[in-house]
Amino acid sequence: MSKEKIDKVVLAYSGGLDTSVIVPWLKEHYGCEVVCVCANIGQGDDLTGLEAKAIASGASKCYVEDLREEFISGYIYPTLQAGAIYERKYLLGTSFARPLIAKRQVEIAEAEGADAVSHGCTGKGNDQVRFELTYQALNPKLKVIAPWREWSIRSRQDALAYAQAHHVPVTATEKSIYSRDWNIWHLSHEGGVLEDPWQEPEAAMHQLTVAPEHAPDEPEYVEIDFDRGAPRRISGVAMGPIELITTLNALGGKHGVGRVDLVENRLVGMKSRGVYETPAGTILVEAHGALEQICLDRETLHYKQQVALKYADLVYNGQWFTPLREALDAFVRATQATVTGTARLKLYKGSVILVGRKSPMSLYREDYATFGQDDVYNQKDAEGFIRLFGLPLKVRALIDIERHGKSTYAAPDYSTFKRD
Repeated sequence: MSKEKIDKVVLAYSGGLDTSVIVPWLKEHYGCEVVCVCANIGQGDDLTGLEAKAIASGASKCYVEDLREEFISGYIYPTLQAGAIYERKYLLGTSFARPLIAKRQVEIAEAEGADAVSHGCTGKGNDQVRFELTYQALNPKLKVIAPWREWSIRSRQDALAYAQAHHVPVTATEKSIYSRDWNIWHLSHEGGVLEDPWQEPEAAMHQLTVAPEHAPDEPEYVEIDFDRGAPRRISGVAMGPIELITTLNALGGKHGVGRVDLVENRLVGMKSRGVYETPAGTILVEAHGALEQICLDRETLHYKQQVALKYADLVYNGQWFTPLREALDAFVRATQATVTGTARLKLYKGSVILVGRKSPMSLYREDYATFGQDDVYNQKDAEGFIRLFGLPLKVRALIDIERHGKSTYAAPDYSTFKRD
């Protein structure tokens, strides 16, 4: 089958088997020049030699980009501040990484004068949507090539055979039974025994966190300082974003914090089971929420909970570069103006336990909330408030009594029931 004419394509490249094979496949089937882009987002891989490997696979050039700072400040922190969690548990570690990588692809495609972009996502997952929505939002004129939706390669053996035939330098190491995604925010696991939702995950599967039963027997306290919704210090020590999250990952992992087992609803329609390890994220979500408890007024906090649900859906569905996400971000930024202070947490056997919070912007006043005598709140005032607050209920009950002789919620008289 003839392919659309492509001159130059920019490929999201990891250096693994799939993307290494995609390089010669693109050249063979589209006759195009291939430029690779590898994003360092804290995935823990040694990226040394990646450029040489890409060129040896047939690429004309390979950009290796350190995007960790931008990832944290521009994607992780806004989502943390929004309180966005997908389906009650997932802290969106993979979801908000893809738009960042795709954005950098588009920028390099424009700088290189490329007319296409490509990714190695399968046709069953969410990531293809996240990449391609970003391409459409930032440069819809770029053509998109998704080899997994086109080629005849269907197995690891197929890919290894193709690599050998095209002299692609790949190492035929034993493949893990799990499909994993790792960045500075989280590590995800799918496949293998996890495909049966009744089966407990294997102990050896986890890589960032110890099992809670093997965590230290003594709890550890940690204090996290926030400035306008962004974490800045751990136990009094100022840290940049990379160091801060790396430190909390190690600390949380040591105590078995941040494990999640979730059967989620993929955007493409099927359910899938994933196990996530997000130690730093779990700690930061609890700490940030603690400060919002005392720094946000009731109406703002309650409305923000509704915004968080929509924000999570947008991030999960790859709709990062959308007017709605940007509008919600403006709201979230406004709410964070007063979220400054310190949260104190206790880490113990897989749990993050909030034990204290304080803020110079706190709306909590002990003298207002006390059960003792105070000068601000007159308890007799509550009587009128309750009457007004309950007025709709009172009116409904009075009407029911006029019509039926009792209110809707009156207990039925069981003595009048007849038995068969």
